[in-house]
Amino acid sequence: MRRAHAEVTARLDDESQTVELGARLARALNPALRIYLSGDLGAGKTTLVRGCLRALGYQGRVKSPTFSLVELYEFSRLYLYHFDFYRFEDPKEWSDAGFRDAFSGTGVCIVEWPEKAAARLPAPDLRITLEHAGAGRTVRITAETEQGKVCIEEVIA
Repeated sequence: MRRAHAEVTARLDDESQTVELGARLARALNPALRIYLSGDLGAGKTTLVRGCLRALGYQGRVKSPTFSLVELYEFSRLYLYHFDFYRFEDPKEWSDAGFRDAFSGTGVCIVEWPEKAAARLPAPDLRITLEHAGAGRTVRITAETEQGKVCIEEVIA
């Protein structure tokens, strides 16, 4: 039996590779998966989510929900919540916004800027960090649960 990966690091040379990583992630999604995306502005967090949504069949405009805080996408096999906590000034705002139910249900929660909600968020299954690296990006995917390890295996397969 092959041991599941707990962490994978890769180089993404351009936007199309970030979109492709999102598509690979889409194939690995399961209900109740929590994925936290970190990285500076312009690091590719929303681009990664766009790739994921396109692979799931969504053809509409994908934007970071910076002002609405959350966008819900419904697909036949899952609900995907795309959160963006960039504008949070205090982690308490997460509790005040009433998002707890989304994180305790069967929906997939993808969160940009999870550090803005600090310890109030439930632990993620996957933590994805995107960093500028010259003209490209470096991505680090870390599994924090067994479900996260299974997801990494499917992404890198």
